[in-house]
Amino acid sequence: HDRGEVCKMDVEMPPDHAMALQRFLMENSVEELSPEDAVYKYDSETEKAARELAPWEKDPHHFKHVRISALALLKMVMHARSGKQMEVMGVMQGKIDGDTIVVMDSFALPVEGCETRVNASEQAYAWMVGYSSCLEKVGRLENQIGWYHSHPGYGCWLSGVDVATQRLQQSGQDPYLAIVVDPTQTCAAGKVEIGAFRCYPDGYKPPHTAPSEYQTIPSDKIEDFGVHNDSYYKLDITIFKSALDRRLLNLLWNKYWVNTLSSSAVLANAGFITGQLQDLGNKLKDASSSGGSFRGGGGGAAAKKDSPLTNCSRDGIRTTVQMVTDVASQVIKDELFHRAVVPKK
Repeated sequence: HDRGEVCKMDVEMPPDHAMALQRFLMENSVEELSPEDAVYKYDSETEKAARELAPWEKDPHHFKHVRISALALLKMVMHARSGKQMEVMGVMQGKIDGDTIVVMDSFALPVEGCETRVNASEQAYAWMVGYSSCLEKVGRLENQIGWYHSHPGYGCWLSGVDVATQRLQQSGQDPYLAIVVDPTQTCAAGKVEIGAFRCYPDGYKPPHTAPSEYQTIPSDKIEDFGVHNDSYYKLDITIFKSALDRRLLNLLWNKYWVNTLSSSAVLANAGFITGQLQDLGNKLKDASSSGGSFRGGGGGAAAKKDSPLTNCSRDGIRTTVQMVTDVASQVIKDELFHRAVVPKK
């Protein structure tokens, strides 16, 4: 069978799985494309000509948009969630289309991360080269277009290490994209917490930008966030899929949804919630001792206009909502899967 015939084969999916998948697609505003859409066609000559022109070398803000296939997005989210509170890392394949970077696929790298950073080893780079060679043999000719990694529980932005990594990649194999996924803040079947970024060249002073949306940043990372906030910019993200993706998407979703149903959000996020409460207490103490000069979060110019108490209030509300959501999810699962099978005495 060719790819079209295989992908048209239906995969049986329980009604609850199908409803959850539809909600996932709706929450993330996934665009349905025709299998004949140009995004699914790869022309090596066109790609080569665009790379030779390299307009991004003259304009550091050339790329403004990112299009990600739903398959690549789901694979990144599954990989990020598998790391739990540890950072994970992977690579993306795709192409360029004017001022847009198109991500067609992603694959995980066998790297060891920690709670603050993740770096690729020589073994990971060797594995990456081998994987790329295998893809060429099966007709996947897209170039490596970027890397992704996770920030479990502390939002989507680039740390100092991330900026150094991204600048290194842009200097060696541009165009290159950095994507950050926060698996903890991503709802089980809701909107994915994701950000796409590119770095400015060394010494470049970016023009004045509009205030960014407030983010809850742990107190031990606020300095890192603020120092490097002007070293990169964020790109707009859209998600797409087609009928050809249905079978693979259903297969991946079945695995993702079963893992979601069989896991306990209360237990999985216990360490994260505890850390958030401790961090909130530290922010309140710092705000009190500094006479209100402390900023309890991140988000650029928008955060500077708010008082420390306002920022702490936002952080507290967000943590409370997360706790209530986790408990409600556990109660619903208990009603559906435990009480439904245990006969009443």
